[in-house]
Amino acid sequence: MYHLTIHTHFAAAHNLIHYQGDCENLHGHNWKVEVTVSARELDRAGLAIDFKILKRETKRILELLDHKYLNEIKPFDELSPSSENISRFIFEKLSAALNNGNVTVERITVWESDNACASYTAD
Repeated sequence: MYHLTIHTHFAAAHNLIHYQGDCENLHGHNWKVEVTVSARELDRAGLAIDFKILKRETKRILELLDHKYLNEIKPFDELSPSSENISRFIFEKLSAALNNGNVTVERITVWESDNACASYTAD
């Protein structure tokens, strides 16, 4: 099994829903995002997936979030835009774009700070 990982980022504002504390107030983060995909086989060029494609599709999804107020974007208009829920959102969107029987999105990790992250996997 081959595993490929890219790192990228986006910036956005949010406030947590049903939370009692400072994060209930409007604030922002410069989120770092790790995307890991797997593949069982390589193509004729010896690639699991071209990094260019992986970066392009990830960027397309992050553009939905970048420099936005997340609480105004579906599903975060009803679902708390926590790092956990953001990682699942990215996972589901990217899986729909990339999973093809060979390539599978394995894990999305969203870092809201240098010391705090949340991951979502299919497991």
